[in-house]
Amino acid sequence: MAHAEPRTRILVVSLRSAEARRRAFAEAAGSAAGLEWSFFDASESLHPALSYDEEDAVVAKGRPLTKGEIGCYSSHYEAWRQLLEGDHDQYLVLEDDVIADWDYLAAFVRMNHEAAGRDYIRLYYKKPAPVRVLERDFGSRTRWLTRVIGYAFGTQAYLITRGAARVFTERFRRVRRPIDDEMDRWWVHGVSNLAVFPFPVMERAQESGIGLGRFEAFDVPARLKLRRTIAHQRERAGYHLFARARSLLAP
Repeated sequence: MAHAEPRTRILVVSLRSAEARRRAFAEAAGSAAGLEWSFFDASESLHPALSYDEEDAVVAKGRPLTKGEIGCYSSHYEAWRQLLEGDHDQYLVLEDDVIADWDYLAAFVRMNHEAAGRDYIRLYYKKPAPVRVLERDFGSRTRWLTRVIGYAFGTQAYLITRGAARVFTERFRRVRRPIDDEMDRWWVHGVSNLAVFPFPVMERAQESGIGLGRFEAFDVPARLKLRRTIAHQRERAGYHLFARARSLLAP
């Protein structure tokens, strides 16, 4: 049965001060295949609905989060909050350092993903990860809908429905990991991590606006090392338990 075309908002997360990045995005977008999109001012501080404790982050992630990571987390959280409070059915969220296949996206956003049980679909990610193919010729020939099994990272491009936004805003109020880490953890929050392949969106080769501080070595304080070890082991065990229970990993 055909579903009604959803009401979709396309937003591009970008710092208000990032004038050069905004110009580059707009120039690359061109006519955007007739789609309307708008810049969404990124946050540079912790969202008022969120809480952050540095020791919590060290235990959960192995290091504190950077200012840029906290701002990124807050930006996406606010986008989800607006989706829930507004009258759109789904958001297509892009970041300002991507180049998009707008012709594909024009077909993609006309699909009623929530009605089809697809609440969160990535259009790009940064790390190779195991996948399971779910559907072929998805939106166009030679594109596949897949389910991503492990951590893939990145918030450069994704579609999110009200259903996933409701789960994420409720479950992610305590900031302990980067936002893409939390979104990847389907075995905890229950929202399937779907993706389109080949990617219809690509990241530009330029320095991330979040900065490189997150890649620097961090020595976990002695008082937190045991808690960090236990948390890390539980994380791995939880992932493997749920993945094997659903026959997503090879025996």
